Amino acid sequence: MERPAVTWWLWMFPVAGVVFGLATYSRRHLFNEGPARPAGLGPRDPLDGRVMWVVLCSCLWPLFTLSGLYAMSRIRSRR
Repeated sequence: MERPAVTWWLWMFPVAGVVFGLATYSRRHLFNEGPARPAGLGPRDPLDGRVMWVVLCSCLWPLFTLSGLYAMSRIRSRR
């Protein structure tokens, strides 16, 4: 029995989101506002934020891409 080609696209959507999340972790402020971390808290695990960002991007990477393009255009227009 042959598998339909649709499943390939369904798998590639979250995979593209994971790649997007790993590539944009250091510039995530351009794509969403994110929660503010109160000052005075102890050290955090650096993987904690990266994992959460990758999970968010696996589902929302098209929206983050559009908002990032908008943010970059606003930054360039102010210069």
